[in-house]
This record gives sequence, C-alpha cells and structure tokens, in this order.
Amino acid sequence: MAIQTEQIGSIPRPASLITAIAAFHADQLSAAALEEEYAKALRETIERLEQTGSPVITDGEQTKPSFATYALTGLTNLAPDGVVIPFADGHIRQLPRLTRGPFRYGVHAARYLKAARGHTQRPIKQAVISASAMSLLYPSQEIPGFPREAFVADLVAEAREDIRGALSAGAASVQIDFTEARLSLKLDPKGGLLRSFVGLNNQVLEGFTPEERRHIGVHVCPGGDHDSTHSADVDYADLLPELFKLNVGRFYLQMASEPDRKRVLATVKQVLGPDHLVFIGVVDPINPEIETPEQVRDRILEAASILPLDQLGTTDDCGFAPFADDISTARETAFSKIRSRVEGTELAARELGI
Repeated sequence: MAIQTEQIGSIPRPASLITAIAAFHADQLSAAALEEEYAKALRETIERLEQTGSPVITDGEQTKPSFATYALTGLTNLAPDGVVIPFADGHIRQLPRLTRGPFRYGVHAARYLKAARGHTQRPIKQAVISASAMSLLYPSQEIPGFPREAFVADLVAEAREDIRGALSAGAASVQIDFTEARLSLKLDPKGGLLRSFVGLNNQVLEGFTPEERRHIGVHVCPGGDHDSTHSADVDYADLLPELFKLNVGRFYLQMASEPDRKRVLATVKQVLGPDHLVFIGVVDPINPEIETPEQVRDRILEAASILPLDQLGTTDDCGFAPFADDISTARETAFSKIRSRVEGTELAARELGI
C-alpha cells in the first residue's frame, strides 16, 4: 500500500473475556482460567485484524487493564486516590497515587509484543504509555525519602526501557500514547503544563538515535472513553506547535471527528518537519456510524490537498476501547471501521496515482 495505514491500538474485548475478568475479581474464576480467556481473545483479535487487510497490526490491547495503567500491574506502592480525569458526559477515570519509592514498572510493553508475535508474521506496532502520563502518579506533596527529582530519574529510565524493549523485541514502530497533551491545555490554558510534559517526554527520547526515533511516534486525541471525551473543546491550533517539538518521527492525530479539518490540517502543514510522517484519523471510534471506504477516501484526498503526500498516513482517531471495561463500541463495529480505513486508503492511493 503506497499510503501507510495503522490502527491506534485497542479493540473492544470479547464479551466472554469481560465476563471472565468480572468473575475473576469476584473470586468466581481461577487465574489459570482467566489466562485462557486472555489467550483466546488475543489470538482471535489478531486473526480478525489480519482479515481486515491491515498491513500493520497491534494486539488490540486485549490483555492490558488499560492503555494507561498496564505498567503498574503488580505494584504495591500505590494508593487508589490519585489524579481524577473528568469526561464530558460526567464519568471519571482516576489514576493511582504513588506512596513510596523507588518507582519501577511492574510490566513492560515488550511482554505484549512477544505474545502477539506468536500469532502473526505481520509487522506489529506497540503502544506505550507516555512518561508524562506516569508523572501524574507523584502526589502534590513530596514523598518522604523520595523527592520528585528521584522519581523523575526513575520514570525516565523506565519509560525509556519500555520503548527500547519493544523496539528490541521487533516492533515495527512504537507509539507513545500522549492523550493528556490536549487535556493539559484545558487544565492550564497558558501552556506551562503542556511544555513540561513535552520536555519530560523529550528527556526519554534523548536515549534514542535518530534512526530509532524514525520508528517512534506519538498519539494525541481528546480522549475516548464510554463514547465521551475529556478535551475536545481544546483547539488543535494551541496544541500542535508545542506537540511537534517532540523528538519523534511519527505523529498520530485524531482528525475524523474534527469539525473543521481543513483548518487543522493547514496548521499541521505549518509545523510539519521534513522528516515527519503524519497519520491522520480517518475513522471516528466514538461515532457508531460505520464509515464507507469512499468516505475514508475523500478524507484522505482532502488531507492530500494540504499535506505532502510522502509524509501522509492514515489511522483511527483513537483506540476503540482503551479501558478494559469500555463496551460502548461494539467489537464488530471496530473491525468494520478498520476494514473501511484500509480499503479507503487503497482507494485514495489509486486515485492519487501512487
């Protein structure tokens, strides 16, 4: 395919897996039985993604508790009363709070990549959580014996290892999930929080060569959970100039659900560097209507009229189920939307003569 296309990451879990997770937490299912359900869901998800024609796939995040908290699995130095993230429909997500040092990841993303590799020969993209999102675990009051500076040093090392481990395990690309970027401008419209987030993530990226950074990207969106968002009212024009200071080669941008795509794409053109590859969202996971390949094609042609064609790729606006309990999008709908993206990208490439 002449125009690259990739999914963001998560796919809605099968109903059988969601039921099994609930049963396990209610002490009605053994850990071994739950592992069998995870393995079954992973295998089936990869098979279904291959059937869509996707040239690059993910594991659908079937075995992650969420895109944001997988790295915290098994940790014992956390309390549940951390930062609260409010969504437009009134529901919230709450991060845990770090109670003591040192800070180490309980799980690194390479584990998921290695498990997926056993089911496919296609290139696999691995998503990782951003260091800036993990920085929200540290409380506002200093932890005795573990100052914030020590936490940041631990965090940078762990986040860097998360990316490096995935690359070493054979990831075709590594996507840093940075959905808090847009939210940060809602919390701090002057941009200080966003600048600090970008600076922290760039500390992590300093550990990679220019060639390695060509395979590292960043994803931003206004959140997407239970068909609601946390920062869709934040203007992309306020986000993109700072976002493109991240030292990565790939940018995965929510775009299908933007009310004025041409204006946003014009802003992207202004900040786009010569070595950047931009994947624009051409399907909207929150919208239950399944896009046709022709609709996808037209969105790509719109983008191609503004952005350099050799720097353009396509993706989904967001993951389809970033948290394990999110059942707002049907599993079949997700696969249908992905198939439309793949087919629409092919249609656009033919029309563009590439």
